Amino acid sequence: MFGTYFYHEIIRKIVITFGTLFNDIEIRHKEGDDVTSTIKVPIAYGPIQKFLARIEQQPNFDKNIAITLPRLSFEIISYKYDPTRKLSPITKFCGIDGNTIKKVFMPVPYNISFRLSFASKLQDDSLQILEQILPTFSPSYTATVNLIPSINEKKDIPFTLDDISFNDNYEGDFGKRRFIVYDLTFTAKTYFYNEVPTDEAGGLIKKVQIDYASSIRAPREVRYTVTPTATKDYNNDQTLELSETLEKGKTIMNVTNSDSLEPQKFVQINDEVIRIESIDPSLVTQVSISRSQYGTKESEHFKGEKINLITVDDDNLIDPMDDFGFNEDIEFFSDFKQFSSSQGSDV
Repeated sequence: MFGTYFYHEIIRKIVITFGTLFNDIEIRHKEGDDVTSTIKVPIAYGPIQKFLARIEQQPNFDKNIAITLPRLSFEIISYKYDPTRKLSPITKFCGIDGNTIKKVFMPVPYNISFRLSFASKLQDDSLQILEQILPTFSPSYTATVNLIPSINEKKDIPFTLDDISFNDNYEGDFGKRRFIVYDLTFTAKTYFYNEVPTDEAGGLIKKVQIDYASSIRAPREVRYTVTPTATKDYNNDQTLELSETLEKGKTIMNVTNSDSLEPQKFVQINDEVIRIESIDPSLVTQVSISRSQYGTKESEHFKGEKINLITVDDDNLIDPMDDFGFNEDIEFFSDFKQFSSSQGSDV
């Protein structure tokens, strides 16, 4: 069982996500209402004691040193299995890799604890940092992380603020530098996945067919078929173009030639999807339309802009991760045949 190599970089991704939450914190010093300086607080992975020890070894403020205050640091302090989120270990879920379905065992839930520390020499600096963090966590902040990009397995990972403590080190002689250190403890509820198999895969279901009969084992009499239909253009066919500007609210579209258009079919101009309602035989370049279909936004389109047809060719190019609609078809039979699943045809 062990020995098969795989590495999803899940811990690395959680660490990067956690650190990214705090990489835009800054403090400002004022005189009255005027801002005299703005400092972006640096953040690094590692225990705060390492940074403080480096500063203590060089307390002279007149010399240039690589580490200054204020400063943020964070580190992992524990891993713990979370039985409250336990899933069946033998159940599998389907992930999509391109047009292939990969079956993967359900992930194992673990909690990763982080300690976020920040140090400063002024109490006001610490309070500025703290107030920029606390309102975001109530007590959790959820970030979406793509844990396994190959199958687009995204999870909402909550980061929960568990505890806050601080230490004001103000005692000592004048030669010793003052440190105000805050420690914030967080828990990230994440998952760990087994390997993604390369030999256990299946194709996407692109057609559903149901045959109806009046009795058991009787030949099919009615067939109901459902296939996916594209809700946007994929092949950029640019079949025709506007002969006049199509303004917002306008439901008559002027085109160079309407021979390729059909009523109740869809076209796309820029990002807007439009349904063709009717074509006047006496004015073949004028088309009655319905605007902003499939949740797209109505906008103005100018003369000469290309019109893309949404056809069966686009249905075959649907991205599995995109939204799509459904084509429905009903057929009636009286030929006493039955569908053979092994042969894939009526016999």
